[in-house]
Amino acid sequence: MHAIMLKAKLHRAIVTHAVLDYEGSCAIDGEWLDLSGIREYEQIQLYNVDNGERFTTYAIRGEEGSKIISVNGAAAHKAGVGHRLIICAYAHYSEAELANFQPRVLYMGADGELSHTSNAIPVQVA
Repeated sequence: MHAIMLKAKLHRAIVTHAVLDYEGSCAIDGEWLDLSGIREYEQIQLYNVDNGERFTTYAIRGEEGSKIISVNGAAAHKAGVGHRLIICAYAHYSEAELANFQPRVLYMGADGELSHTSNAIPVQVA
């Protein structure tokens, strides 16, 4: 048996560029890709906190240390500069892999900087 689970998440990443006339994809600072475990060309889901748009694209490597989050191509209609995104990658895991499974979460601050990382999402309280 297999399960599709959240592999990695960049929580509230701030869009720095929205480039309509680009081939497509989402460029993410290479350091953040490495920290999150998201691979270049991996399918990602983007959830726009500011306007509710949800869309699928793939990750490309942005310049290391640039803090870039560039939504490109048709996706640039769904997110603009300054918008806050939740960027997620999902993967298939076997029952054996699930025994020690933890997603990798990068939390971004209001200034677009990496705030902290975690391997768990807090329990939501009532």
